[in-house]
Parts: sequence; C-alpha cells; structure tokens
Amino acid sequence: MGELPVVLGLGASVLLAAVLAVRFSTRLGLPSLLLYLGIGVLLGEAGFGIQFSDPFLTQALGLAALVMILTEGGLTTRWAAVKPALGQGVALSTVAVALSIAITGPALHWLLGLDWRAALLWGAVLAPTDSAAVFSVLRRVGLSKRLVGALELESGINDAPAYIAVVVLAEGTRVDWSLPLLVVYELAAGLALGLVLGFAGAWALRRAALPATGLYPLATVAVCFLAYSSGQLLHASGLLATYVAAVVLGNSRLPHRSDTVSFAEGLGWLAQIGLFVLLGLFASPGRLLEAIVPGLIAGAVVLLLARPVSVLITQLPFRVPLREQVFLSWAGLRGAVPIVLAMIPLSQQFDGAQHLVDAVFVLVIVLTLVQGATLGPLARVLRLTADTEPKEIAVDAAPLDELQAELLQVKVHQGSRLHGVYLSELRLPTGASLSLIVREGRSFTPQRTDRLQRGDQILIVATESAREAAERRIRAVDRAGPLARWKGESGR
Repeated sequence: MGELPVVLGLGASVLLAAVLAVRFSTRLGLPSLLLYLGIGVLLGEAGFGIQFSDPFLTQALGLAALVMILTEGGLTTRWAAVKPALGQGVALSTVAVALSIAITGPALHWLLGLDWRAALLWGAVLAPTDSAAVFSVLRRVGLSKRLVGALELESGINDAPAYIAVVVLAEGTRVDWSLPLLVVYELAAGLALGLVLGFAGAWALRRAALPATGLYPLATVAVCFLAYSSGQLLHASGLLATYVAAVVLGNSRLPHRSDTVSFAEGLGWLAQIGLFVLLGLFASPGRLLEAIVPGLIAGAVVLLLARPVSVLITQLPFRVPLREQVFLSWAGLRGAVPIVLAMIPLSQQFDGAQHLVDAVFVLVIVLTLVQGATLGPLARVLRLTADTEPKEIAVDAAPLDELQAELLQVKVHQGSRLHGVYLSELRLPTGASLSLIVREGRSFTPQRTDRLQRGDQILIVATESAREAAERRIRAVDRAGPLARWKGESGR
C-alpha cells in the first residue's frame, strides 16, 4: 500500500509530460511516439534505472493498447471518406502485406545471412504500417480524402494478416497449401464478426435509455473490445473484428456520438502514451548499438524496395497516378505495431528474437524521423495537398426519449458550404426544425431570412422518423451548398 502513492504519482507525471510533448511533436510534424519512446528509455535502465524485461507482459499490454488504438481509429473514420478508396485500401492491407513479406524475406536472407524462416519472420514483423502513426500524421498533412482513406484503411486492416503471419512463423507451424485457407478464414470470420457486433451494438445503443450520458461511450468501446475477444476465442482475426466493429459504430446513428468520439480519442492517446513508454522502458540502449546496422539494412529494404514494389503491383488495377504511388510508397509509416509483433517470437523463445526486437526498435526510430519529417513537404512537391478540401461536418445527436425526438448539434466549420445559406434554402425534411443558433457566444431564435455563418453552432430538433433525413440534408448542403440535390449530393 505504501508504494501506491509513488506509482500513481510517477504515472501521472509521465502522462502529463507525454501530453505536453504532443505540442512539440505537432510543431515538428513528427509522430509523438518518438518522444514517448524517449520518456520510456529515460525511465529505464539507462536513466532512472527502472528494470523491465518481461516480453510476455509487454506483448499482452501491447496488444491491449493496439486494440484501443484500432477502436479509436475506427470510430473516427468516416465511411464517406474511405468508401472511394475501399479497393485500394483492401489491396494495400492484404496483398501488399504478402508481397512485402515475399520481398523482404529473401532480401534479408541474402543481406543478413538469416535462415529462411527467420528472414520471412522479419518480413512479416516489418510488413504492417502503424495506425497510430498514420492517424496522427496524415490527418494534418491536408491530402485528398481518397489518399487519406486508402492509407487509413490500410493501417487499420493490415495488422490482422501480419499478426497471423508472425504467429504462424514464430510458432513453427508447417507452411503448406492449407495456410492460405487458414488466413482467408480468419480474415473473413473477423470481418463478419465485426459487422455483426457493430450493427448489433449500434441497434442496441439507439434503443437503450441509459441513465447517464457517460455510459454511451463506455458501452460503445466495450462493444469493440468484445469484438476482439470474440474473434480470438473463435480463432478469427480479433484485430480485424475490432476495427470493423468500430467503423460500423462510428458511422451509425449513435446517441451522443461526439461524446463517444471524444472519449475514444482520449483512450487512444492513453493507449499510445502507455504503449510507447512501455516499449521504451523495455528497450536496452546497450543492445540497440549492436542492432543499428541490421536495423538500417532492414529499413532500407522495406522503404526502398518492398514498399514501392508492393504499392506498384497492388495499385495497378486502380490506375493510380504515379505521383500518388510515390506518396503511398513513402507514407507506409512504421510505429509501435512492428515492435509489438516482434515481442511474439521473443515470448515464444524463437532463436534470434531479441536481435529482431532491437533491430526493429532502431528501424522504427529511423523511419519515423525520415518519413514523418518529409511527408508534408513530399505531398506539396507532388502537388497532392488539398488545402481547400472541406472537412467532414460533425453532427452530434442526443435522444429526447420522452418526446420521441432527437436534438442535433452542428457546427459550421471553416470551408463549409453551409456558410451563407439562408434558412429558407436549408429545406429540412418535415419533422425537423432549426430551433437555435449560437453565434459568437450569443444565442438567438432564427428566422427564415437569417443566413448561417462560419463558426455558428446550430441546434435542430427532429422527430425520430425525420432524424436520419435531416442529417443527410445537413451533410449534403455542407458539401455542395443549397443546390446539393441538383449536383447529385445525397449527404450519405
């Protein structure tokens, strides 16, 4: 009991330092994981002397954090943004993973003298991109929705096939004709399970009259965690089930959606901070010196050979322009996921696994510095930035159970086509009415001759039957203006 205040105080101090570090990482344009790793290393054996070397606990906590990160990523992914890039994202997250393993393995077998199973294991560990790094960097670069959608889908989905490959190779499972069937089953079952639990959870949450607003975010996140555990217990892909369930929930008509998203973002940050500090604590600076050369060689193979070739092959059917292929090749950010996956062979006592962990640690640091700092400038050089790309409008809904109605809260953001629209042009469906506008801290009841302005917060009261149509109309006008229907914009 006497150690509890010390542990809580240390944890709070680390968390506060990590939160403050976000400002510096944002200014530098780098994923904050580097600063979190640095905090972990500072607390470890080379700094304050905290000894931590349990691969089993690191793997378990790492996977738990990864589930939380995928949950946050799925809940904040807008289906309208990723749908145009669905084929590209799926190809990058499945076929490209297999190609990356097939290219990296033989190259490292030849360059580092690894045996074939170890070389392929290195390839599997290094194949997936990191959802936390992708979500934190790409959403600030200002790319088109299609490019961001493809990369977000890739980072959210590709953990699943890479995890399966790492487990198979680390456990020494015989590789034969049945292995592809096993992978297909696990991915298909994980997809189906995620869809079922996502839609079932959304249906239940819409009909539940919970006594407190804060229970809705808890229930939503719990559904995503249930998807992971159910997937693992049914020998399906729990990681894929988690992400799919989160995407379904995040794009469903949930009560208090903005509260849920804010709660999930907080959990995602907590998971990132905890995970990267833990991995930094686990690292040994003395061993890392010996892993610099293998790490740099493996990083060069992945960045300059495996990633470009896999992108080129998988994007051919979609006729992706060359400059977008170049960016997709460079934007394959690695983060904590390869380090967590490297813990699996270490916990299985795979020969040479510690060397793999150290090399991956070096590789992640170097690639994060190189790629994270250059993504923005590269996007501008390739003329891929979309500064005028409108942001997706946020619509929050709170149920008014006794009145059988819902209250929609909308903010008119910078670049929204809602700016300048007369209320008479809004043409909300029957059963929905704009009841209040909050402008520069002053609220008033609007008239049909009033016009919306940037920064306005508006409240719309809608019956349960009109709620979905009202949100579609708001989204359509946000994207295309009052003549949205004539421009073919439905708001979906």
